[in-house]
Amino acid sequence: MSHAKSPFRPGTVALVLLVGAVSFLLLLFAMAHGLDGSSERDGRAHAKSRGLDGYAGFVSLLENSGHTVSLSYSEGNLDDYGLLVLTPRFDTDGEELAKIIEQRRYMGPTMLVLPKWIAMPIPDSVPVEAEPGWVVLANATTPSWFDALGLGEGAELAIGETGGFSGLGYEGTLPDGTNVMALVEPGESTIEPLVVDREGDMLAGLLYADDDAWPLVIVFEPDLVNNWGMADETRARLADAFVHAAEEDEDLALTFDMTLPGLAKTENLLTLAFTPPFLAATLCLILAALLVAWRAFQRFGPPFAEAPAMAQGKRQLAMNGAALLARLKRWHLLGAPYAALVAQRIASRLSLREPEGEAREHAIDRALIRAGHEGESFGHWATILREASKPADILRASRALRSIERTLTP
Repeated sequence: MSHAKSPFRPGTVALVLLVGAVSFLLLLFAMAHGLDGSSERDGRAHAKSRGLDGYAGFVSLLENSGHTVSLSYSEGNLDDYGLLVLTPRFDTDGEELAKIIEQRRYMGPTMLVLPKWIAMPIPDSVPVEAEPGWVVLANATTPSWFDALGLGEGAELAIGETGGFSGLGYEGTLPDGTNVMALVEPGESTIEPLVVDREGDMLAGLLYADDDAWPLVIVFEPDLVNNWGMADETRARLADAFVHAAEEDEDLALTFDMTLPGLAKTENLLTLAFTPPFLAATLCLILAALLVAWRAFQRFGPPFAEAPAMAQGKRQLAMNGAALLARLKRWHLLGAPYAALVAQRIASRLSLREPEGEAREHAIDRALIRAGHEGESFGHWATILREASKPADILRASRALRSIERTLTP
């Protein structure tokens, strides 16, 4: 192993990792909360809409009045305790809406604001610097599903003209007195009038089913609480009075439902990961990852560069071959090649022309006798080396041959 200088500075690597981690977490957060780039200022009548028929002004009024206000994008929150404000669309399923209202009668108060205006985005041909969500009110009509609510036989909605309204201690006029939606035939319902027009038709009412049920406030004329209505102080105070009438003077949290306007968001694992109480576990995992990253940058000493798996050179090649034989334990394969190699070198040094094999070994022995060599002959040790199978015998014979080679001179 050898020391190697890193091509990147630790601070640069840390910055890259930090930016990547933060970007990934932001992506997960956006996926969990449905932040796909689409705007909620779509002109529809809901609590985030800033169009004339929206209720963003009503939400702002309540927040500035000290109320705790939240928006619900999940159908599972329809059963929560507190005041729930429902703003259904024209295409809402009336029977499903009736079930929601009925289920809430013993869970908490409810305010139902009926739709009236057919709205559309401001055309490009109109010379107005329109902001996102601004609309043009094209026509006023009653919702077709009103009868499915079962508020009483004979109860009928109608749109007509009026000169003003009165109720809950307030009197005033409506933004558009020619398109006023009111309950003109209360029928056999038990709706108590809260606000009526000058003709006596009901613009808002309070429904009690029995003494144990929470009240249901029904705003038949949405211009009393929508953004167009909030332009007048008297109507704004009346909208706040609706909330107090539904709460029965209790300080309850307010929730504006966003599922009926078509902005529901399904729950998923990512949503749960960033929602209490699971948010605590998510933060712990993030802190643990940061701790691991910090420890990675606090290692001792510079990084080591690993040596090449196969080193170059004749010596290394011989070492690699020896290591392979040692691993396979084929010691007997070393004797004959080494004996032949030493015999070739000695024959070359002594200029012997005998062919390979025993003839060359006999020629080497004769040359050694003429040179005055004493001891065992070359052929003797070569035979032992070829027949040896144990490492000790191989080393002993090979050393003897190497010793004989060293005593020779050209």
